[in-house]
Amino acid sequence: MSLKILLLEDDELLGETIEDMLKSEGYEVVWVTRGNDAIDMTYEEKFDLYIFDIGVPDIDGLELLESLREADDTTPAIYISARVDIDSIAKGFENGAYDYIKKPFFPEELLVRIRARFNNKKINLLQCGEYTYDLSKKILYKDNEVVSMGEVQREVLHLFITNRGRVLDKNQLLECLSQPSDAALRVAINKLKHATEFKLKNVRGVGYILEEC
Repeated sequence: MSLKILLLEDDELLGETIEDMLKSEGYEVVWVTRGNDAIDMTYEEKFDLYIFDIGVPDIDGLELLESLREADDTTPAIYISARVDIDSIAKGFENGAYDYIKKPFFPEELLVRIRARFNNKKINLLQCGEYTYDLSKKILYKDNEVVSMGEVQREVLHLFITNRGRVLDKNQLLECLSQPSDAALRVAINKLKHATEFKLKNVRGVGYILEEC
């Protein structure tokens, strides 16, 4: 999974619990405890989901999401809050949140709601650095734009990215070529490096490895 989540929660125990749970499910999580830190992170990185507590230092979660919506940030958001008054709940939905979970709650409840919204959309995606890879379509994206490459490079990439961190036997990669040869494989890998800037390393006498994106 490649869902990238910004978690704003100033309760250290709850924040750590949620972070650990989401990471164990394969989600990428950036956890902050102050509203201003959350604002900074939205400038620095792109997220698929916001999970915001409301009563946090600097700027509360309601004002934070309202500001983001005014800046045309449409990232889906969930509120988790001890505020159970109807005004806060109404404001949360008015700001564009799609869910509001009242504290205290079981962390697994949050997970169920995330799965219900995102799993069908995200299950076939892998994140690799700045790139997103669609497993079912074998398409690589950067900044939501398709990275152009030939069919051979596409097949080679699929092997590398689904075996990231593992050494691939040269014969596995040669099977991606219509006219396999060591020279043709080197050309294909060099073209892939040029198209993606991925760090593809030759392991002498064994094969190749994608160490990092």
